[in-house]
Amino acid sequence: MRHNNAGRKLGRNPSHRKALLRNMAKALLTHGRIVTTEAKAKTLRSVVEPLITLALRDDVHSRRLAYRKLHDHKLVARLFDDIGPCFEGGGGGYTRIVKMTMPRKGDAAPMVTMELTKYNPTTLAEKATPEAEA
Repeated sequence: MRHNNAGRKLGRNPSHRKALLRNMAKALLTHGRIVTTEAKAKTLRSVVEPLITLALRDDVHSRRLAYRKLHDHKLVARLFDDIGPCFEGGGGGYTRIVKMTMPRKGDAAPMVTMELTKYNPTTLAEKATPEAEA
């Protein structure tokens, strides 16, 4: 029994799980939408939503805390300059998990699409490509 053992292990050791969630958070914040399994998406929600809350504070300490999780200065700048202001005045609920109809073919794992609630593919795609700025 797993009494008082919160959190999903996702079949990985702690360092692998940390790297997985970091990479998935980077992908979600870069593209605005990812397709993953339901268990990974529910775990990822507990990583991404606090990052967006930090972006709403927008001070130096918050940027340093976000960098500690993401390890990417450009993505932290994008989080604070582009993504954070989209969620001004909200009280949480920055991500949405939408179940897909078909499970994964190999192991029948339930698949979901995880996206930011204020997801706008044209705006995020323009800001994600550095060629659009030049």
